[in-house]
Amino acid sequence: MKPLILLIAVFTLSAVVSKLSTGDWHSIFSGNLAMGIMLCFTAFGHFKFTKGMTMMVPGHIPFKMELVYFTGVAEIVLGLALFFPSLRYVAGVILIVLFILLLPANIYAAIKNINYETAAYDGKGIGYLKIRIPMQVLFIVWVLYFSVRL
Repeated sequence: MKPLILLIAVFTLSAVVSKLSTGDWHSIFSGNLAMGIMLCFTAFGHFKFTKGMTMMVPGHIPFKMELVYFTGVAEIVLGLALFFPSLRYVAGVILIVLFILLLPANIYAAIKNINYETAAYDGKGIGYLKIRIPMQVLFIVWVLYFSVRL
């Protein structure tokens, strides 16, 4: 839920500042700024909560820790790429694929009650998916609207 709050807060703040300073909302800029900052924020978790995030990767997938680090770096690089119009489309397409590929890890974590912050099995459980899946869809639609659709 924290990423969603950050996404909306940064978008709103950026749009309001743009409107007050230039007379235009600059929604495309604000949308990409918000997603880029949110991605850098979520990437931080890949390095701070590596053990718990490794637990989220289903058992049959090899190189779990490396995959957690790789996706963290990818989120940073792709988030920053959204700030550059020439890179935005490609970054957006890759982000959509990444969001789709990461959803099974979130489903697996919910089924197994994994709390990635504590690396324990006391997580929110399957009910969390009622929030997580729509949030993931929102992230995909957000990137489609602000980054890919251009």
